[in-house]
Amino acid sequence: MAPRKTERILNLTICLLVSGRFVPKSRIREVVEGYHDLSDAAFERTFERDKDELRALGVPIEVGSFDPLFDDEPGYRILPSEFELPAIDLDPEEAAVVGVAARVWQHASMAESTQSALAKLRAAGIEPDTSQLADLQPSVQASEPAFEALWNAVITRTRMSFTYRDGAVRTVEPWGMTSRKGRWYVIGWDLDRKAERMFKVSRISDQPRKVSRAGAYDVPDDVDLRRLARSLAPPEPTAAAVLAIRAGKAPSLRRRGTTPPERVDGPLPPGFEAVEVGFSDVYPLAEEICRHAADVVVLDPPDLRKVVVAGLTAVARVGEAR
Repeated sequence: MAPRKTERILNLTICLLVSGRFVPKSRIREVVEGYHDLSDAAFERTFERDKDELRALGVPIEVGSFDPLFDDEPGYRILPSEFELPAIDLDPEEAAVVGVAARVWQHASMAESTQSALAKLRAAGIEPDTSQLADLQPSVQASEPAFEALWNAVITRTRMSFTYRDGAVRTVEPWGMTSRKGRWYVIGWDLDRKAERMFKVSRISDQPRKVSRAGAYDVPDDVDLRRLARSLAPPEPTAAAVLAIRAGKAPSLRRRGTTPPERVDGPLPPGFEAVEVGFSDVYPLAEEICRHAADVVVLDPPDLRKVVVAGLTAVARVGEAR
């Protein structure tokens, strides 16, 4: 997506999100940078296309009456309660995002046009609720290659391939994108696993690649992105493991962990430090720990240590058999 288009759609979203009430099309044309210089016909086409793209990404735009006494001009808005997802577990590093003002305002052109839009809304008697801008933090990620490629794939229905943080290459039919305070998620059909999956865009480690032409698939009619996101979100941690991690190793575990308070019995192996990591299922965590071999030692709980030892023993036997 061209920078100009990205900026325009971001400002349209800001306008509809912070207004607190329905904003008529005529007012949107005045306040959103990118619509000002268009002819009437060009504005109508561009505005309709922008709305379709936002809705395709899972942004719920409502249509209603701007003035309860007159219904001759419909208005538009985005309800924050509908725009935001319920809580999704984020590790400490991923949760440490900077607010949209700090990260978008640094781009002079975007700062100017967005501030101008807010000022014009106030002049029209609409006091923007700027606290809702926190929901737009992930829009800053529009400058990242992974975001842009996936955004376009959703719009054009193009299959994409990318490498996820776990090192696995995924091939996906992107159905839509959604967000929660700081991160974008792409939801779609994982062709390799033949199942619905949700991927955090920040965990994609390379540039997504097209593996089909546009229009290669259809999104199921009954897909509800918000319901699907809730069902695919990882469960909240219900237990904690104490791990000894070799210095400079296992960064993904280290990022999710905290230093355990007085839970370590006896000295640690030389060059290791103790980290506490939350988890909800023993087996996925055990699989992740096994990938680090001797760089991670499970100190607690015993059932996790037992599963890890069994996994490493099985790997060793395969190696001996060869």
